[in-house]
Amino acid sequence: MEHMAQEVRGVIAAGKDEPVRVETIVVPDPGPGEAVVQVQACGVCHTDLHYKQGAISDDFPFLLGHEAAGIVESVGDGVTDVAPGDFVILNWRAVCGQCRACLRGRPWYCFDTHNAKQKMTLAATGQELSPALGIGAFAEKTLVAAGQCTKVDPAVSPQVAGLLGCGVMAGIGAAINTGNVGRGDSVAVIGCGGVGDAAIAGSRLAGASKIVAVDIDDRKLEKAREMGATHTVNSRETDPVEAIRELTGGFGADVVIEAVGRPETYQQAFYARDLAGTVVLVGVPTPEMKLELPLLDVFGRGGALKSSWYGDCLPSRDFPMLIDLHLQGRLDLGAFVTETIALTDVEKAFERMHHGDVLRSVVVF
Repeated sequence: MEHMAQEVRGVIAAGKDEPVRVETIVVPDPGPGEAVVQVQACGVCHTDLHYKQGAISDDFPFLLGHEAAGIVESVGDGVTDVAPGDFVILNWRAVCGQCRACLRGRPWYCFDTHNAKQKMTLAATGQELSPALGIGAFAEKTLVAAGQCTKVDPAVSPQVAGLLGCGVMAGIGAAINTGNVGRGDSVAVIGCGGVGDAAIAGSRLAGASKIVAVDIDDRKLEKAREMGATHTVNSRETDPVEAIRELTGGFGADVVIEAVGRPETYQQAFYARDLAGTVVLVGVPTPEMKLELPLLDVFGRGGALKSSWYGDCLPSRDFPMLIDLHLQGRLDLGAFVTETIALTDVEKAFERMHHGDVLRSVVVF
């Protein structure tokens, strides 16, 4: 069927540290391998703030938003995995199926993930937009690669489902995929924002016997308890390494998940794990950070030091499973949604995020 490019409203970051604004954008018809998705909900993630601050690249203007769920409106030639009317969660790693990771049966590491080929543009000037993480979903509709759409059970509410598109998946995956947390394991999570709390929820889901949450904010530790932490440590007041060891019979945790992305907290994670234990880095460091550790300790303590990119998730495998667990009442994704807001409230949501008083603000269309 013939379509025309459409004009919709979207949230644009026009330049470094400028307040975001709602503009009219042009969404082209989907080309081969592409899909247009009517966005129903999109979470406000820290990564969007990084784009606005120019910390990711300077390809302004950005179309922000990437933690999203919605309905496929139309698809281009050759698309067979999704069809118009499907309820999908958007992901920012559409796997290629052809690279060396995919061909070795490890598609969650895909080294050549792709996005839509065509660009969305500003209606007023025709200027090309850079979509955040190749998604750009603070918009009524967005153009993505069809592989970025993962079909899930439509019984779930969109504002809850969208969160799996980024932060919540990163945290749950850091525990269950990267950290391989299993029944009876002891886990410590350093940094209890959205990703850290998701790592706690994931550890609980995996059957961890002890989950120690570490943060400097008592409000966040309270929330971490709701998510499944069995113990909390305020690291402003207590040495977290000693506290974690004390809570684990003097040994350290089997898996320590670092959800801050700083050398200091990474070092804490390194020393807070048991011999042959695992450290998972899921917090995102900045380019100038350096890590210093005695090499003898790296050697002598054994175990694994791992990095978790997007929770080592395979969307086609993990999204439907986690949505099913949520619908069964075994994973409370709703607990991550602090507030639902309108498209015009995104700038305010960034301010609230900065003050640390929300887990997730979710734009609902």
